[in-house]
Amino acid sequence: MDSIDLEVLKTCAAWLAADLRCQLVTVIRTWGSSPRPIGATLAICEDGRVVGSVSGGCIEDDLIERVRREGIVRRQPEIVSYGITADEAHRFGLPCGGTIELALEPLGPHSRIDELLERLAAHELVARTLDLGSGAVALERARPGAVLERRGDQLVTQHGPRWRLLIIGAGQLSRMLAQIATAMDYHVTVCDPREEYRAGWSLPDVPLVHAMPDDVVLAMKLDSRSAVVALTHDPKLDDMALMEALKSAAFYIGAIGSRANNNKRRERLQQFDLTPEQIARLHGPIGLYIGSKTPPEIAISILAEMTAIKNGVPDVLQINHAAALATEPGPACPS
Repeated sequence: MDSIDLEVLKTCAAWLAADLRCQLVTVIRTWGSSPRPIGATLAICEDGRVVGSVSGGCIEDDLIERVRREGIVRRQPEIVSYGITADEAHRFGLPCGGTIELALEPLGPHSRIDELLERLAAHELVARTLDLGSGAVALERARPGAVLERRGDQLVTQHGPRWRLLIIGAGQLSRMLAQIATAMDYHVTVCDPREEYRAGWSLPDVPLVHAMPDDVVLAMKLDSRSAVVALTHDPKLDDMALMEALKSAAFYIGAIGSRANNNKRRERLQQFDLTPEQIARLHGPIGLYIGSKTPPEIAISILAEMTAIKNGVPDVLQINHAAALATEPGPACPS
């Protein structure tokens, strides 16, 4: 889940533990343009403190003023809409006459926020069902790919786990990629069994695993919220990781190297128990073509391609392939 929304839940838990009244605000529907997506959350404390966002600031001001004026006195959830009329759209700063529908949920022990956070910490994908009439909450394991939905008087929201990125290799490019990916809310793991790379690793918040890459891939049980990037240039390490990753549900699997080297890699992968369809999932040369030369630029190009794939941007692969073929060397790394 988005780190902002996780922060919202943790803050709600802290306020409840301090015996403070608070409410959770969730975007459940939008029309036209909206600054924040469906599922975005905001929490408001009875003292006016706020964390998260549902509109970028305009609607938050009205919600905060409402809490300061009336307090949090409701016991059941409430559905409110903003921006229905042109005057309201102008007043609340909604672009292009957009409209947003919100669920306002007063929180308490019945809201099961602590239990939800415990299950998210265990990397579980959780569906939280809120009864809009009574405020009762049910938690259950969610199915992959499920999205927020309203079923009559029930609001079902999806939570966790964070997106994961496994980087093979602990060189300079890996450090840059790990730093930027962490800022984008990926849970990053770096794997490199080579002794000479251990002492130089300098990111305390990103674990460096020294096991063989294929063992790490299997142990991580990669899912549709996982990505794997191989950056060592060593077939003994990269290919072993890719061999297992390509069998997984990971949404993105990429390897650094030129077009020629990636073609050779695909030929080597054909010797393993991989289908042509699995091998075709490999992104290589890696990254969107942006003329990148330095490690930070290459890291940005890799994450740009990952983001496009994650967000379902159409034709990104065809566009990137055409740009790469028109230019030498490859889009991310000439070697």
